[in-house]
Amino acid sequence: MVAEKEKENHQASEKNDVLKSTQTVIHLALDKLGYPEEVYELLKEPVRMLTVKIPVRMDDGKVKVFTGYRAQHNDAVGPTKGGIRFHPNVTEKEVKALSIWMSLKCGIVDLPYGGGKGGIICDPRDMSFRELERLSRGYVRAISQIVGPSKDIPAPDVFTNSQIMAWMMDEYSRIDEYNSPGFITGKPLVLGGSHGRETATAKGVTICIREAAKKKGIKLEGARVVVQGFGNAGSFLAKFMHDAGAKIIGISDAYGGLHDEEGLDIDYLLDRRDSFGTVTKLFNNTITNQELLELDCDILVPAAIENQITEHNAHNIRASIVVEAANGPTTLDATKILTERDILLVPDVLASSGGVTVSYFEWVQNNQGYYWTEEEVEEKLEKILVNSFNNVYETSQSRRVDMRLAAYMVGVRKMAEASRFRGWI
Repeated sequence: MVAEKEKENHQASEKNDVLKSTQTVIHLALDKLGYPEEVYELLKEPVRMLTVKIPVRMDDGKVKVFTGYRAQHNDAVGPTKGGIRFHPNVTEKEVKALSIWMSLKCGIVDLPYGGGKGGIICDPRDMSFRELERLSRGYVRAISQIVGPSKDIPAPDVFTNSQIMAWMMDEYSRIDEYNSPGFITGKPLVLGGSHGRETATAKGVTICIREAAKKKGIKLEGARVVVQGFGNAGSFLAKFMHDAGAKIIGISDAYGGLHDEEGLDIDYLLDRRDSFGTVTKLFNNTITNQELLELDCDILVPAAIENQITEHNAHNIRASIVVEAANGPTTLDATKILTERDILLVPDVLASSGGVTVSYFEWVQNNQGYYWTEEEVEEKLEKILVNSFNNVYETSQSRRVDMRLAAYMVGVRKMAEASRFRGWI
């Protein structure tokens, strides 16, 4: 009985393994496009994976050694690009998968990048401002030989922000003995950051929701929307949808969810949330995240963590459209179930590509020394995201595949072609 239970748990973890599921869809996408097996062998793992140890003197005088990672998935198209996350649950496997997703995002929105990703195993919520600075600078020193404006360009991710990017840029500039704003994106405006970068991911998701609603014949004004997650992407998204006239009937954070069929007061919730995006602890009548996902609504946006919609709850999803603002919130089995139920699923690699698009804008502005207005940034983002959504949707329709596989087919083609032209395969 125990052995059977262990086998079941192992099978479940294999199914929900983000790296394995990503590799599965990439393999399928390459097969559909007619590429030989060696292309998959090249693209199934990062070409480069660095593990570093970062000694940091803590405020109590003791030295603590942190483990960090930097994955560079494929640099055939151009330099790699991707965020750095500070989180206690960072793993090598997760960083690898995230770097592959970044490659796909860059391919979908047609940027001259491959995918990269970094992470440090730590809990920034338990660290002081100065400890975070020492850790940020130590990470840059450890990876400095493989990153740079024309090699690999980092950016913010989970629990990192513009201040952390500023410290990292300063440290890299000291090592390089040259002011290098193009080394990293997501910086403060005064250090060469771009207008619109902070809200870029949420803006991109909003554009995808609007385009998906058109395909389903749903008017955004009055549409009932549920947002799981109230961090950077989720909170901005809830605000944008609220301002567009939609009714946000549910939101959640790590501690639970809030539900009001008449629509929540988003401005009030934004005002009351803490710096980590949590607000539900202030309320008594909360619901679970599982209950939130299964609310009757028009549009459901998972904007929290991976593996939230699985084969166990996909049959209970009551939305017409699911738009993934988080990385990997829907398993492959759940994707199949939702598609069979005629629920339009907009996958993460398309929906959350607004962040890397505006990061690219920031890098371009740094390289040319000429900076754009917020209106210019939004106009360019709008054009790229609408074109990318329509490209994936049309591929899905013409090839008769789900939106996830269609997005992977669009995203992987540029990398495969660049690798072929270089003579790698």
